[in-house]
Amino acid sequence: MRRRPHATVAVAIGLLAALHAAPSALDAQGRPGPDRLTIADYMAWEEVSNPQLSPDGRQILYTKGWIDQMNDRRKTALWIMDADGSRQRFLVEGSDAKWSPDGTRIVYVADGEPGGTQLFVRWMDAEGATSQVTRVVEAPTGVEWSPDGRSLSFQMRVPKPEPWSLEMPAAPRGAKWTEPPRVVQSVKYRADRQGFLPDGNTQLFVVSAEGGAPRQITSGDWDNAGGRWMPDGSALVFAANRVPDAAYAWRQSDIYRVQVATGTITRLTTRNGPDGNPVPSPDGRYIAYTGYDSTDATWQDAALYVMNADGSEPRALTVSLDRSPSELMWDAQSKGVYFLAENAGSRQLYYAPRSGPHRQITQGAHVLQVTDMTAAGVFVGTRTTASAPANIVRFDAATPQTITTLTRVNADLLTGKKLATTEEFWYTSVDGLRIQGWIVKPPDFDPSKKYPMMLEIHGGPHSMYNVGFSFARQDHAANGYVMLYTNPRGSTGYGSAFGNAIKNAYPGKDYDDLMAGVDSVIGRGFVDTKRLYVFGCSGGGVLTSWIVGHTNRFAAASANCPVTNWMSFVGTTDGAGWYQNFEKLPWEDPSEHLRRSPLMYVGNVRTPTMLMTGVNDLRTPMGQTEEYYEALKVLKVPTVMVRFNNEWHGTSSTPSNFLRTQAFLRSWFERYPAKPTM
Repeated sequence: MRRRPHATVAVAIGLLAALHAAPSALDAQGRPGPDRLTIADYMAWEEVSNPQLSPDGRQILYTKGWIDQMNDRRKTALWIMDADGSRQRFLVEGSDAKWSPDGTRIVYVADGEPGGTQLFVRWMDAEGATSQVTRVVEAPTGVEWSPDGRSLSFQMRVPKPEPWSLEMPAAPRGAKWTEPPRVVQSVKYRADRQGFLPDGNTQLFVVSAEGGAPRQITSGDWDNAGGRWMPDGSALVFAANRVPDAAYAWRQSDIYRVQVATGTITRLTTRNGPDGNPVPSPDGRYIAYTGYDSTDATWQDAALYVMNADGSEPRALTVSLDRSPSELMWDAQSKGVYFLAENAGSRQLYYAPRSGPHRQITQGAHVLQVTDMTAAGVFVGTRTTASAPANIVRFDAATPQTITTLTRVNADLLTGKKLATTEEFWYTSVDGLRIQGWIVKPPDFDPSKKYPMMLEIHGGPHSMYNVGFSFARQDHAANGYVMLYTNPRGSTGYGSAFGNAIKNAYPGKDYDDLMAGVDSVIGRGFVDTKRLYVFGCSGGGVLTSWIVGHTNRFAAASANCPVTNWMSFVGTTDGAGWYQNFEKLPWEDPSEHLRRSPLMYVGNVRTPTMLMTGVNDLRTPMGQTEEYYEALKVLKVPTVMVRFNNEWHGTSSTPSNFLRTQAFLRSWFERYPAKPTM
């Protein structure tokens, strides 16, 4: 049964949407018509992910997510269906399930005792007995079944013992002394969405599938990740950088093997550069992995490699692809590797034999996430397009052009709704570079009319907008806005040179790419040039604050979770890696940091500019927003700072905050129906 918004929430959202909707999308009563997607619909939105085929291929487990409206959070549960999509039914609360090798049990994660996320095993017989396997303090991740189904491996952070021995007098009876200070000693001591990290490292563990005390099988002052079992069950392969001063290395890791019985660790790769994501072949003779040679490029696409199980004879299989492989899966005969790769706004399945050229398996304007396959070459995953939310699909390697959709989440919600249409286009920017973009047109679009337009800018900056369904864009378009989103230079999915084109020049020519996209759409004749708006978060916030310092063409802007001052940012973000993205350290020569900081151009700003940032943000800390806000205030530029509670990096992880983000954007833009006078 679909969950509908709580009445109070729905009424409040409806009022916001009605007050701030663009006139071209309103009905006679001043509200979006019943055939339009509304912001209130989001509270009933559902998602599916991570389908897993049973070993006999007859059933599919998957995770379904929905919004708990009363507690303002997202929840998940495991569902199961027959392989043809029939008999879909709830199984148990939790997520990220995996079948045991014999198909008799599943392991999954859910809240448990003494608190937080724990591992559970459920028998898949009629009785359905469930047992909690772990009772650990830190969250276990990356769980894998051993080949014999008797054990589970996982990774978990292990705090270091506190080395301080302080001679402190005892507090008097009944005294209320201040809580002791936090002692920080690690290079990376905090992480966005986690907060302060205890001194320690991520280690690999093995625990009986029946429960018991987990046994730690790696140790030392290194993070170890991605443990995958060798087919004989004797060892795990994983990625780490187990060298002195590893915390100071930038983009360095190797593949290792650890013997489960003894903890003996063998290094399998020695490349100067990052190697990771190891996956053993079914016959145990080979290991597939991804990596690239060390470079000072800000972006470098990885290649798919295969080596012998002892680490000898490593060879690249996808040198000519120039796209980063992910989600590696061997075929049943150990002859080659299937993988996913992003390309020009889509994500497709590829295959690389151990000998011979790689080839693309799937085609089409979609975002495909393949999560499992059978020995016979039947794949399951999720697929989304610009007009269809993600649903679970299956297809056969022999006929990949025939993709069968197995779920219909949100179909009832979308019935009778007119959705925006999305048009792909390519345009020429400075230096003759071709840039890909998309235009989202409101329902009942009329090219003879003039529409307000929002330019949306992605973060990263090394990331890629894609052709998947976006509720946020559909909502804005339903309220009468044309949406423009593009992948300017620096984006992924177009090769290493394209991604690295902003090295030591960000923001820079990516700004030119964005403006060329705006000009291209304006040239089509349906955009009101007095009602141009721009927004973005993270890297998109950087570029938004840069844009308003370099042009007054926009009527209003919203720089969300931005970086505005690289000098203060590099030492306050959640990691030291950003120091590497400049030619010199700021105390050696601050000129590049200053030249690339939007704050240095704030004196040019005339555009009303809102700033929205999460109060817990550790990636682009609130200080970045505050610096820009204060500068705009001093200059008497119209501005407002919106500080989102219960948000880390971004402003939309809490369901109600997603609604607020949408409503604040339209409310701010509707205040400025024309660009400022010069």
